[in-house]
Amino acid sequence: MLIEFTVENFLSFREKTTLSLISTKREELKDSNTFDPKAPSSPTLLQSSVIYGANAAGKSNLIKALKMMKQLILKSARESQANEELPIRPFLLDRKSSQSPSEFEMTFISEGVRYQYGFAATTERIVEEWLLAYPKGRPQRWIERIYDKKTQSYLWGAMHRLSGQKHVWQEVTRNNALFLSTAMQLNSQQLKPVFTWFKKILHVASIGGWSHRFSTKQCEKKETKMDIVRFLKSADLDIEDIEIEKEKFNPDMLPEDMPYAMKSEAEKKFKGKPVVTNIRTAHLLATGEKVLFNMNDESDGTRKIFALAGPWLDTLENGDIIVIDELDNSLHPLMVKFLVSLFHNKGTNPHGAQLIFTTHDTSILNQEVFRRDQVWLCEKDKEESSTLKPLSDFSPRKRTENLEKRYLAGRYGALPYLKEIKEAMGA
Repeated sequence: MLIEFTVENFLSFREKTTLSLISTKREELKDSNTFDPKAPSSPTLLQSSVIYGANAAGKSNLIKALKMMKQLILKSARESQANEELPIRPFLLDRKSSQSPSEFEMTFISEGVRYQYGFAATTERIVEEWLLAYPKGRPQRWIERIYDKKTQSYLWGAMHRLSGQKHVWQEVTRNNALFLSTAMQLNSQQLKPVFTWFKKILHVASIGGWSHRFSTKQCEKKETKMDIVRFLKSADLDIEDIEIEKEKFNPDMLPEDMPYAMKSEAEKKFKGKPVVTNIRTAHLLATGEKVLFNMNDESDGTRKIFALAGPWLDTLENGDIIVIDELDNSLHPLMVKFLVSLFHNKGTNPHGAQLIFTTHDTSILNQEVFRRDQVWLCEKDKEESSTLKPLSDFSPRKRTENLEKRYLAGRYGALPYLKEIKEAMGA
């Protein structure tokens, strides 16, 4: 479960900015939209958070920060990354910020224990790294690493609560690698719940969501295929079945312009194995006769819902976290409401799965769908730095305030400055 994510000096976020999924003490929608993670010292958490804001306000940059943090944890210790710059992009519209490290921190629960992990980095090196664990409710410092410019070396804090060959791990951790990643490469069992949470629990998508590969793979198994078909029917799509067509791999299936090295790797990986060549959706005529369509003949919305079905169901079943930019892209507002509702229902979400998404769809911006502490507003200040504020900061009236109407009227900010745009164009 995700508790908080904090980013500072990355892309358009110059100041320290925190997205929190901690529930306030308000009672509205408490039974459906909040849950108790049952971990020592952990607060009650929200099932979802939605982020609104104008185009280029920074919504996507927040998702990119989440994704970058995850990728750096999973990949920084790999040998192939030894001489590469880190993918750090500080706020460039301020000289001091452009020369300062970017900082990321995640507070989360993995296997019943609360953790607080973060690091600061430049393109050249990890400047600082820390990990606090709360196995019994009180903090224990497991990782403490700070780069000392004077000695051009790393200072390591007391890490006596961390078991394993930590001194060996310290010695082999490169400047551009995280200690967490390095220790996991060398089989640290104690840090495994932390690393695994980023690898298997936190799922971050970009604009448009995922490709259909995961959903297709799920349709290769009878039980999970029926779950996806039921999901599509619940979404009011007229699809009775999904059929997967396979053929034995043939190198001729690969694109002609594919680089030779990639072709060779693909041939080794798939040689002699059956591969998916087509996905078909089954529709029924009034007579009961089945008609098959290629997935590519379906609408953009149907293809997107199919692509979402696998990750959505898997996340709900396992109590994971799903993060997606522009969920409403190619989807009807009622479909967006349906997808969100699955996280706000203990029947479909019994294990505390969480959803974080950005959207421009204001039809769901109401107090029947969201608590006031679930809505976040992103906008840029006069210096082009992104800010993120919870709607609860504006103290909207409980139950009676029309959130959509007041948001569109500009009462909460986070809207494009249409008046200024018109004046600039002479309109």
